[in-house]
Amino acid sequence: METRTLPTPGAEIVYDVADAEIASGEHPPLVMIGQPMDASGFRALASYLPDRVVVTYDPRGLGRSTRSDGEVTNTPTTQAEDVHAVIQELGGGPVDLFASSGGAVTALALVAAHPEDVRTLVAHEPPLPGVLPDAEAAERGLADVHAAYDAKGFGAGMAAFVMMTSWRGEFTDDYFALPAPDPAMFGMPTADDGSRDDPLLSERSVAITAYRPDIAALQAAPTRIVVAVGEESEGIFTGRTSAAVASLLGTEPVVFPSHHGGFAAEDSGYPGKPREFAARLREVLDAS
Repeated sequence: METRTLPTPGAEIVYDVADAEIASGEHPPLVMIGQPMDASGFRALASYLPDRVVVTYDPRGLGRSTRSDGEVTNTPTTQAEDVHAVIQELGGGPVDLFASSGGAVTALALVAAHPEDVRTLVAHEPPLPGVLPDAEAAERGLADVHAAYDAKGFGAGMAAFVMMTSWRGEFTDDYFALPAPDPAMFGMPTADDGSRDDPLLSERSVAITAYRPDIAALQAAPTRIVVAVGEESEGIFTGRTSAAVASLLGTEPVVFPSHHGGFAAEDSGYPGKPREFAARLREVLDAS
């Protein structure tokens, strides 16, 4: 693996390039992006794709990538330009792109702005409450997560996040009548360490969940867009947003193994099924 650093406006982006261990045809590079996850979260998945050149990166301000723009907000259109710059450094597109969670939102912004960059986009569970029929209630649920974090810190915020993202179906009055969850129930710390800069729980990533995909631009792009959803995510927040985005694009979501982090290492804190996930990803990419 080779680690490289690329200056972009307001940031220095660190990315890794892992050469294919097994030669097998003329595959384009496979770029993997997440948000707020950095490159380290894709190591297990990449290890099961030895026939691909795999490129992973740390979004600006996260992991090893620094920012000098004076901002702390994670904005998908800005991150899309960073990813575009990385693709240009790789020799230009089109690449294949696997993007998960907030990274899938960035990827949708990238394809809308630079459709020539991506051959196939696999957008895994983009968290876009605005596409849901109960958008206002879903956005209220996310605002409650931010409020819990702002008031009581990481444990309270993460407990609220888990409750929200595991709620099945639309966010009804029954959901909002639930008492605030006890962080200890989820193995979260109950003490407040005073920090308020978590990229998931703070309002630093509100621009990600507030993003509205440019459906017309995406449909006009030459990119093949596959919306992916974990088999365990049906009916819950990101499962529902995935189905809604696919519907807007006139497609059906493609089911992948496991959950929202289904590609995570088996020995991680949120274990997935990376071997099975990689097999499904290869199958989808090879269908291009």
